[in-house]
Amino acid sequence: MELIDGNQIAAVIVAELQTQVAALTGRKPCLALVRMGDDPASVSYVRKKEKTAAEIGVTSRIILPPATTTQSELFALLDQLNADAEVDGILVQSPLPKHIDEVAVFRRVAPEKDVDGFNTLNLGKVAQEDDTGFVSCTPAGIMELLGRSGVDLKGKHVVVLGRSLIVGKPVALLALQKRAGANGTVTICHSATANLPDITRQADVLIAAIGRPEFVTADMVKPGAVVIDVGINRVPDPAKKTGYRLTGDVHFPSVAPRCEKITPVPGGVGPMTVAMLMKNTLKAFHLRSAR
Repeated sequence: MELIDGNQIAAVIVAELQTQVAALTGRKPCLALVRMGDDPASVSYVRKKEKTAAEIGVTSRIILPPATTTQSELFALLDQLNADAEVDGILVQSPLPKHIDEVAVFRRVAPEKDVDGFNTLNLGKVAQEDDTGFVSCTPAGIMELLGRSGVDLKGKHVVVLGRSLIVGKPVALLALQKRAGANGTVTICHSATANLPDITRQADVLIAAIGRPEFVTADMVKPGAVVIDVGINRVPDPAKKTGYRLTGDVHFPSVAPRCEKITPVPGGVGPMTVAMLMKNTLKAFHLRSAR
């Protein structure tokens, strides 16, 4: 069993981006990070993104509207950022408060600044294999993890467990694409899938993004499979100072011995998501500069 080290691979990408940003003359790329409220996980994620941006040389602009901000007020803020010539990328940290329509917010971000890749136009470009758009960061990170770990999906049966707009659907589209490293045969499973273990056991590559802690067990994975665990769940653990531990959607102790390769949680997909956000921001900068 080989552990796919997301921290190590993300560090290589960050170093590549540092070199590219250092070579720029004049203004550096700028990323606007919008976080509503004080959800502890969101605070941590935005802090990590700000830190990574600083390492690379990307300017980050942190905007903290209160959790009581109305949808129309949030739209007005996004319209200002869309029109700001100094801002190359915009990320609205999810989850948003319940009174905000997340999909409407994703659509409000200008497609050319949508470095999170959630705008309808950018999702459509993924389906059309149009490289001028932005791929959402976690699916892009999964493909980078696979590629840089020597996993070619051509001819492989890829089973995606989960159908979210953020991970499941876009990563399935990426695995299907007619390009080097992809060309997989893809099955998407979800909560209404019958005989789920029968399907997951067929996977050469299993991508678990269902949002249920340790849902995937050893009997659901065939020997020699590659397993990518996208989940990050807080499970109560009195032995920990925090009172909880982080676990993925895969029961790592039982599944790992069956795998050819597997990602850990934490330290697998998570660091890649941040690295790909920075890669998208630099891409947005170059596309806007070329106009």
